[in-house]
Amino acid sequence: MIRNVSLEEISDGRLYSSNDMVKADCGDCRGCSACCRGMGSSIVLDPLDVHRLVNGLGQSFQQLLQGKLELNVEDGIILPNLRMAGEEECCSFLNEEGRCSIHGFRPGICRLFPLGRFYEEEKQSFRYFLQVHECRNQNRTKVKVRKWIDTPELARYERFVSDWHYFLKSLQQLLAGADFDEGKAKNISLYLLNEFYMKPFVSGTGEGEGSPVSGDAGFYEEFDVRLAAAKRVCEIG
Repeated sequence: MIRNVSLEEISDGRLYSSNDMVKADCGDCRGCSACCRGMGSSIVLDPLDVHRLVNGLGQSFQQLLQGKLELNVEDGIILPNLRMAGEEECCSFLNEEGRCSIHGFRPGICRLFPLGRFYEEEKQSFRYFLQVHECRNQNRTKVKVRKWIDTPELARYERFVSDWHYFLKSLQQLLAGADFDEGKAKNISLYLLNEFYMKPFVSGTGEGEGSPVSGDAGFYEEFDVRLAAAKRVCEIG
């Protein structure tokens, strides 16, 4: 999701790498679930998020769309997001105790919070920044970024995040062109939903097999193949 704000407005003015220390640790939140409420459709899911949810919950993407997830148009493309439910608009995965029921395989945006990603176009990569107005806990402690994100093969994961982001951005620019009508844009969105969300990815092998987070190796290999094919189909260089 593209945010049209200046970094100075929302951050501490610094950019961080995965090995930097940042004041993001909320002490296990201690029962606070404010960031899991009232988020609308903003918790957009990438293909790895859905892959982990499907494996972690033992449900297909289509089954998850019947209750826990929903589809919305984000920057011109149909993408899935976490569904907010009830009068308090709680995340559908928040339990009665106000705790995350999928914490071990929670989506990437949830792993980041209160961090965000600042994409650097010239490098086709990103760095992290600290969102200073989003978390209610003002007594956060320092933690290394990679520890806070808590995902295996972090360098490979970061490459995946960049590849997916810049692919979507190129696609959004393509769809905004005069040659694309609403019908063509919808067909491309449906193609992406099928190739990257509905069609299951292979599970990882070796140590950690069976864990939706530890078994990501097979996902990355297959994602690269599907991404290359999608670029050809969508005529993105």
